[in-house]
Amino acid sequence: MKAEDLKLAVKEKYGEIANQSYQKEKGQSSCCGTSGCCGELEFAMIGDEYKDVKGYQPDADLGLGCGLPTQFADLKVGDHVLDLGCGAGNDCFVARAKVGDTGKVTGIDFTDAMLEKARKNNTKLGYPNVEFIKGDIEDMPFDDNEFDVVVSNCVLNLVPDKKKAFSEIYRVLKPGGHFCVSDVVVQGTLSEALQKDVEMYAGCVSGAIPISDYLDIIKQRNFTNVEIHKKKAITIPDETLSAHAEPDDIEKFHRNEIGIFSITISGKK
Repeated sequence: MKAEDLKLAVKEKYGEIANQSYQKEKGQSSCCGTSGCCGELEFAMIGDEYKDVKGYQPDADLGLGCGLPTQFADLKVGDHVLDLGCGAGNDCFVARAKVGDTGKVTGIDFTDAMLEKARKNNTKLGYPNVEFIKGDIEDMPFDDNEFDVVVSNCVLNLVPDKKKAFSEIYRVLKPGGHFCVSDVVVQGTLSEALQKDVEMYAGCVSGAIPISDYLDIIKQRNFTNVEIHKKKAITIPDETLSAHAEPDDIEKFHRNEIGIFSITISGKK
């Protein structure tokens, strides 16, 4: 899939999910959402539980994450934080609880329906130091050296040009600033057919690249102190695996020697 086609597919799918959330709030039913039945990109909940996290807002959680980046981001009171692919604002509100009244949180997303939902959520909460901006992660509308911390939750794997994305993260961070992102990566070699099946099972793994390539991109962007804080295998049902995987590969999946993993990783500028 070409880069622009991938961006369009992601934008349309996330727009559907945001609109489905509105329908749910109004008591209407729809098959389109995190349960998945609305086309080629399906979404399954693979993230961590937020309910006991300070600042968590259920209305802003659409179940699309793959970790808790704010848990490891070392956010401090007064920090200016940027959340990439902010969606309905979930991680922004968690970050706001950490940076306090003297800090600031900016969310960026390119999906209008998500931004509308995030802004409505923020209006209800009344946070003057939280804002949501429309923009592309590969070409962000921010000045150089603007943010103390950049976070992201299961978004960068969907960005076609990850080199551009991490170059932009480096550009907008202040000297000495750092990023902490949760993302999805591949370990080992998956057949093309199996990769497609896995993507159909959990659409947010689309665009996932080998973990070694992911780390290389980060280090080539001149980040230092790169650290993986958490790594978790994404469970794939045996019926999905057995459709295209050989028995030996299924055993390797079960032993976590190959597969799809969520990682939470940080690096410093």
